[in-house]
Amino acid sequence: MKVSSIDDFEARAPVSYDRMSELKAFDDTKAGVKGIVDAGITEVPQIFIQPTKIEECVSSCETKFIFPVIDLEGIDKDPIKHKQIVDKVRDASETWGFFQVVNHGIPLSVMEETLQGTRRFFEQDVDIKKQYYTRDNTKKVVHVSNFDLYSPSVPATNWRDSIFCLMAPNHPSPEELPTACREILMEFSSHVMTLGKSLFELLSEGLGLNPSHLNNIDCSEGLRVLGHYYPACPQPELTIGTNKHSDNDFITVLLQDQIGGLQVLHKTQWIDVPPTPGALVVNIGDLLQLISNDKYLSVEHRVLSNKIGPRISVACFFYTGSLPTTKLYGPIKELLSDDNPPKYHATTVKDYADYFRKKGLDGTSALLHYKIQP
Repeated sequence: MKVSSIDDFEARAPVSYDRMSELKAFDDTKAGVKGIVDAGITEVPQIFIQPTKIEECVSSCETKFIFPVIDLEGIDKDPIKHKQIVDKVRDASETWGFFQVVNHGIPLSVMEETLQGTRRFFEQDVDIKKQYYTRDNTKKVVHVSNFDLYSPSVPATNWRDSIFCLMAPNHPSPEELPTACREILMEFSSHVMTLGKSLFELLSEGLGLNPSHLNNIDCSEGLRVLGHYYPACPQPELTIGTNKHSDNDFITVLLQDQIGGLQVLHKTQWIDVPPTPGALVVNIGDLLQLISNDKYLSVEHRVLSNKIGPRISVACFFYTGSLPTTKLYGPIKELLSDDNPPKYHATTVKDYADYFRKKGLDGTSALLHYKIQP
């Protein structure tokens, strides 16, 4: 049955549950999760319900973890401070795979307007948003709910809508970007590219390499900006904002609002990433774990759904994504030795991204597919 409106989607009686037709009905609305929330639902539709109980965050456990926060102030002026920052970045990348940065050079006003611009996009008239709704990931601007909606290995649809914008190396022309967030997206992306290059220098030094090494092998060449919108959920205990996963890039720089919900799997426990005013969250991606030969860790994380909302976040992925480059990435030879042989097969960024996308957020790491078996 073709379903073209939210009301049609909600009116279907779930007497005999056909998941694929329900997914198609939801997708055909092109209105995302926000659309069904706007329709006034009071219960989470079946396609969003997780098959097992969501593991709770262990915040009351005896072990208290302090999420790493790194102050970048004075990094280029004081050699001693610079070395201290490199050490902190290395330690956090080896043990957490995550850290927050403050005094990173991006004005607070730009960060706030980026969140507001993202919110404007999702809260504008649905007919305007529908112009960008597509499952063709080769487009420079993609609005979609759940990129892996039809993946058979993903057990439940996530409570999240997204917009993907490829900002580098081949950035869109301004008129290709949605007017709701056009100018701020371009400004924010420019700032993030500058910060990303600095972060890759610190990460290179942490590996004992020349500061320019990761930039020279094009880790900072590509940038895809993902705006996420997590509507308020009537039954957050039944569904999740984003399934547990690790990122399929080199690094991710995340701007999140103050609602919270992002959690990192650290020492087998889910730890909240506390929203910190003025901070950006940085995490190691799969491709950096691969080329660092497991020196840096790409760690699983997730986003809970919440009765409060919407939660807005903007994730900046440093990688070339679906661009058809033939450059191979394998463990960096300077890091290898008889005691530290390569642990992964080399891959192109596109092949890795394609495999990740096909697999979907099914709770397993795409890195396992590239692991060299002993």
